Amino acid sequence: MSSLTFTIIQTDLYWEQKALNLQMLEEKINRIQQKTEVVILPEMFSTGFSMKPEQLAETMDGDTIKWMKRISSEKKIILTGSIIITENGNYYNRLVWMLPNGQMGLYDKKHLFAYANEDKHYTPGNKRLIASVKGWKINLLICYDLRFPVWSRQSNKSLEENRLEYDVLIYVANWPEKRSHMWKTLLQARAIENQSFCIGVNRVGNDGNGIKHSGDSMVVNVLGEVLYHKADDQDIFTITLEKEELDKIRDKMPFWKDADQFKILQD
Repeated sequence: MSSLTFTIIQTDLYWEQKALNLQMLEEKINRIQQKTEVVILPEMFSTGFSMKPEQLAETMDGDTIKWMKRISSEKKIILTGSIIITENGNYYNRLVWMLPNGQMGLYDKKHLFAYANEDKHYTPGNKRLIASVKGWKINLLICYDLRFPVWSRQSNKSLEENRLEYDVLIYVANWPEKRSHMWKTLLQARAIENQSFCIGVNRVGNDGNGIKHSGDSMVVNVLGEVLYHKADDQDIFTITLEKEELDKIRDKMPFWKDADQFKILQD
């Protein structure tokens, strides 16, 4: 059975300063000692959670995408996190899943955080991204998506084929410290209800609006048990997940087979 190694980078971010963030993150990636396969950065890792896409957005051939391609190729890793993208006159909070060969998967944040006026500046996505690597399926989502369990729910198609749709659920985030209890609780809930590993990668520090972030990045197993948790401090953490552990629990306790039947209707 296969294993897959992930590295979480929980970091402070320079507010709306792309060049400084890319330099800082490259230095952190260079400090990774263990062999790793997937490196996960926070939401809007090049800018912080900014509502100024008119000033900060890049195209898909911009500096940050070029940086991701170079780092992924040089380090022979998959690199992921979200950035601000402009496309066809719209702005997106877009997660990029960058492969070492330059190919990439894209996910535009579905649930925009109206409380911070994200919906006034960005266009929502309407398609999930489930990536494949070494026989693993990975569902990639962003921050506020965590509050909406239907969007991450294992699909009925997987039930019909007597298998689960994905094995790891990843959320990249800029989730405020004052709602950290909700963040931690929901990460465990998503793992339990979907019988998958769940990884949440959040930033630390104060942003340009004075909002504090405590990090609380986590790795949770299929039973909802916390394998890693870090609050307040910047951290680089590498963990190897085992597919055999996941499959044994799913086979022993196949709760997923009793799931409700539903369909997600797109606009």
